[in-house]
Amino acid sequence: MTDLPRVAIVVLNYNGRQHLERCFESLSELDYPRELWELVMVDNGSVDGSLEVIRRAGWVRLLENEENVGFSAGCNQGAAAVADADVLCFLNNDMRVEPSFLREITLPIARGECAATTGKMLSWDGKRINSAGGAMNFHGVGIQRGYEEKPGPEHDEPGTTLFACGGAMAIEAGVYADAGGFDEEFFAYYEDVDLGWRLWVMGHEVRYVPAAVCYHHHSSTSRAFPLESVRLLQVRNPILSCFKNYDDENLRRTLPALLGLAIRRARIVAGIDDERPFRIEHVDARRTDVIGKLKERARRKMVDAVPVRREAVADLLAVNDLLGRWDHWMQRRAEVQSRRRRPDAEVLELFGDPLWCVEDERTYDELHRGLVSFLGIDRLFGSEVGRGARSVSRG
Repeated sequence: MTDLPRVAIVVLNYNGRQHLERCFESLSELDYPRELWELVMVDNGSVDGSLEVIRRAGWVRLLENEENVGFSAGCNQGAAAVADADVLCFLNNDMRVEPSFLREITLPIARGECAATTGKMLSWDGKRINSAGGAMNFHGVGIQRGYEEKPGPEHDEPGTTLFACGGAMAIEAGVYADAGGFDEEFFAYYEDVDLGWRLWVMGHEVRYVPAAVCYHHHSSTSRAFPLESVRLLQVRNPILSCFKNYDDENLRRTLPALLGLAIRRARIVAGIDDERPFRIEHVDARRTDVIGKLKERARRKMVDAVPVRREAVADLLAVNDLLGRWDHWMQRRAEVQSRRRRPDAEVLELFGDPLWCVEDERTYDELHRGLVSFLGIDRLFGSEVGRGARSVSRG
């Protein structure tokens, strides 16, 4: 590569018409030589007039999908459509960038310092941090470092990061293709955590570049979807990422905790107020004689279900997406592990806050601490766990 590589900026759009003009305006002000970059917009079946705005811009290469194929597949589609780019830059549609953004985020890759980078993401008004690099807890829940903090010197230190946020990342095009890109079975959410973790396993390096500054409308697309649909992905995909990327020894150690904590979260949100009908010690003796049994059967024919909140059903479906397709995910895991070039001991150092407990609920915290101790998960991360920068779950 030359000092300034050829770059394809890939932006995914789904009913994001209100963001596009500002996004295009900021990209048009980049200080990067215009002949060295192009903008590829992948539209996932928008019906809000987005296509008209994109076409009116006149300089945007548009790829149209009839339906929403997801963030992962859409980004992969955009990447595959570019033949001559040295670097791919993925950017959210609800983002605006500083003029130097593209230069800063691509140069470390061009210099051979790393395979992928992520920038400093600020809130739209620039008063808060959205992301200053990525981290994770031991069961796969991604963390945006510095989220909601006031920008300070601590956010201006470049360095390694577990993953590059998919909303503001750059990656060497050949590495992206060789690694398989974003996992399309994730559809959306945590595909960037999974890719970053996979890159480290394969022997590559990902870096945080604070000089690459952008501004973000946080979660503007997420709000368009039902809560339970988003929750299913946000519970399932961390589990799948762990299942694919941990080595054999560490997966055997952490898998019981991954599943146990997911089931406990489902129970917390289930909305089941009365468990007594399910407890044998509370069965009325009058319901066990002949007449009582007949009455019970009649009652069950009329009412054979109990109300459970949609979020809990989403959690159970999320867990079953792994357990119900075991052979498939074992094969997917084998594909990643066959390309391992770096031991887990080196990757785990990048987790940042591995023992972070995601639920502020007494019984969940009790289970979390108990599983960590019983399974020896705390011993994987040494004595410095839990001492990273203040952070927030992405899910």
